Amino acid sequence: MDAWISQFQEGYFPPLLMLARLTEELGEVARVLAHRHGKTPKPGEEEGDLAMELADLLFVLISLANREGIDLEEAFLKAMAKYRDRDGERWTRKGG
Repeated sequence: MDAWISQFQEGYFPPLLMLARLTEELGEVARVLAHRHGKTPKPGEEEGDLAMELADLLFVLISLANREGIDLEEAFLKAMAKYRDRDGERWTRKGG
């Protein structure tokens, strides 16, 4: 991602613009889920492609992390460790 964006003179968008983009993309995910699980689409309105909307959301999230110098893989591993420690015994495990 960084190599792709770095080829353009403009580089990454400013953080608040990225936050706006993140919010916009999340709204598109919400729209697709609403169409799938409740709200009937307006006439002529397509349901949307959830996979592509999630990918767009991920693109902006990764861009924001890169711009802010955050190693998202490292942060994600820390978050998973936090959830394992905090919630490991909270839920009923399958098969036993």
